[in-house]
Amino acid sequence: MADPIIQRLEAVIAERRSASPDSSYVARLCARGRSRIAQKIGEEAVETVIAAIQGDAKGVVSESADLLFHLLVLFADMGLTWDQVLAELDAREGTSGIAEKLSRPKE
Repeated sequence: MADPIIQRLEAVIAERRSASPDSSYVARLCARGRSRIAQKIGEEAVETVIAAIQGDAKGVVSESADLLFHLLVLFADMGLTWDQVLAELDAREGTSGIAEKLSRPKE
């Protein structure tokens, strides 16, 4: 089960997706499409990496919050939930990361 803050964010994102893009960042982002949402995730991930390389712990926390927020927007856009991600992590528990990667289909 998701953390209460994640549940609240999922609810707020779900509500704001149908708001006016003039009054809601989430609505504006969703109106621009999944590609833009994905681009924002990439930007926030890069900013998190930069903060980490610089040893900026406060920056990592701040950028990670932005990254998680944008991931939740993507999940909502795709009809997914944080609980599905947690279930996937739970299913992988006890599996070596190396073994898990080897079990993936080859492209």
